[in-house]
Amino acid sequence: MKTYSSLYAADIMNRYGAERRPFVFLADYAMQACVVEPLEEIDPQRLLYAVGDRTNAPEAGIRKPERELRWEPRFCSPDEYAAEFDVVMTHLLAGNSYLVNLTCATPVGCGLSLREIFDRTDALYKIWFDDRFVCFSPETFVRIDAQGTIASFPMKGTIDAALPKAERRILDDPKEAAEHATIVDLIRNDLSRVAAEVRVERYRYIDRVRTHRGELLQVSSEIRGQLPEGWQSRIGSVLFELLPAGSVTGAPKPKTLEIIAEAENYERGYYTGVCGLFDGRTLDSGVMIRFLEREPGAGQGEYLFKSGGGITYRSDRTAEYEEMKEKVYVPLRRNDSDR
Repeated sequence: MKTYSSLYAADIMNRYGAERRPFVFLADYAMQACVVEPLEEIDPQRLLYAVGDRTNAPEAGIRKPERELRWEPRFCSPDEYAAEFDVVMTHLLAGNSYLVNLTCATPVGCGLSLREIFDRTDALYKIWFDDRFVCFSPETFVRIDAQGTIASFPMKGTIDAALPKAERRILDDPKEAAEHATIVDLIRNDLSRVAAEVRVERYRYIDRVRTHRGELLQVSSEIRGQLPEGWQSRIGSVLFELLPAGSVTGAPKPKTLEIIAEAENYERGYYTGVCGLFDGRTLDSGVMIRFLEREPGAGQGEYLFKSGGGITYRSDRTAEYEEMKEKVYVPLRRNDSDR
């Protein structure tokens, strides 16, 4: 399966868009290993997708009997996390950024294959790619309807739903409110580069995300704008103009990307890139968070789970460390709720 830089990928997507030819795409965080495949040419032995209600995966009913989930994360120590956090905080206090999305790679022992995890999880956006990684993301990047309305739904703010008054706690938290406001402003500005009449339709509403350890509450907003007529022939150019996604980088974006490169001690790869599907009329795409990857040469059932969160000058290091750990989960199907 060929990969392309963002420039070549955008050209291919523009051509397919002009032809109204359905395709699936993946864009890595660095936008140097992008995949663009017409639906009819996708090899399901290399790539499985589930984007909204569109999928090339076999029906669940023909799956083999399920094995028990073994889930053994080996988190970095608080001191290891502190070293990266302090790099970010130094830049924030110097005024170099307002918000930095700091992420980590957590080794996880798991008794399931990446393909089994794809089959057994529920999410708005799922990708299994070449037995290299599986993604089960709850976060929309952008959607474009047949009339050219483009919408983004940034997610910022996470809390355990089982905590007392969890919804009020997350909505009333001043640090979380400031972080969310920054991302909404960034996404609104990003959309304004490609669309007119950009507006915030809904601000800080609650989504529920089910995990193998219980429910999480996540705070989202909805931002919309209007693309010009004939947007399909520029679909790739529009998408890459918006990348990398603001919700997984920070603001201001160019300087924040430099801070992330300084602070993080691993390569994100496809993690925090985007995936999506153009059906010939509309587009739906997701941010590739909640991400489990097999490194070359890794032992059977040994993976890296990549996760993180937004850091502002108000952030508490211990709380951010715990939030990073809280996001290391798999969103199992309902019939797996007892495991």
